[in-house]
Amino acid sequence: MRFDKLAERQILKAQAEGQFEDLKGAGKPLSPQLPGDAAVAAGFRIMAEAGVLPREMALKKQAAELRARLAGLTDAAERTAVLAELADIEMRRAIEEEARRKYMQQG
Repeated sequence: MRFDKLAERQILKAQAEGQFEDLKGAGKPLSPQLPGDAAVAAGFRIMAEAGVLPREMALKKQAAELRARLAGLTDAAERTAVLAELADIEMRRAIEEEARRKYMQQG
């Protein structure tokens, strides 16, 4: 039997037995999917549910905050300092992301 037929049969059986009733999040839209590997997305979801923010996500958040701050700056010296800090954070985020990708490829 083909996998898709087997999966469909199992879904129909579970529906008939009421296994899909009263599930957590029923009737709510699915959360947006992270691009990339499903294993990475699952890992991020587990960390988010545990209240843990991966370093690369924390750095991404810091970069967004700096960009918002940068938009309101008019002083050239302040802009230069914030741009340097933003470049440092973006570089660190890229390093974290590359390290995660290399680690995932090893497995």
